[in-house]
Amino acid sequence: MSVDRTYISENDAERARLRALVARLSDVELARPMPAGWTIAGVLGHLAFWDQRILSLLDRWEGSPSVAPRIEDSDVDWINDAGKPVLLALDPRRAANLALSIAEEVDRRVAAMSDDLIARNAAAGGPLNLRRAEHRGEHLREIEQILKS
Repeated sequence: MSVDRTYISENDAERARLRALVARLSDVELARPMPAGWTIAGVLGHLAFWDQRILSLLDRWEGSPSVAPRIEDSDVDWINDAGKPVLLALDPRRAANLALSIAEEVDRRVAAMSDDLIARNAAAGGPLNLRRAEHRGEHLREIEQILKS
């Protein structure tokens, strides 16, 4: 069976966008407000959190592939709300650098997954979202819109 690895190039492209954004933004710009009480740095910290979640789940999945942890759509908002004060408390530059370093690690790890592990993840309904580019791209577009205004 052929395993779809198109997620690798997609992740690479969005990570490159993230790297360019982090490199060009000043600390003042990182502290710029975003909707719903977030800042640009806070949103980048949010990306780091959800990418780190995949790393943690991947560690569990590799050790015990019968574990298929899922988050219901209804849980996402309260998880984001619970994490927001912590993410906003981070130094803006630290949050930006953390988003990039964790993105690099998660992309490296999901790219290196064996065909068997990818197939088992797909068979389990995809509890590990290997397409990190989707979430990353969504928030990078939001940040770019704020920076244009």
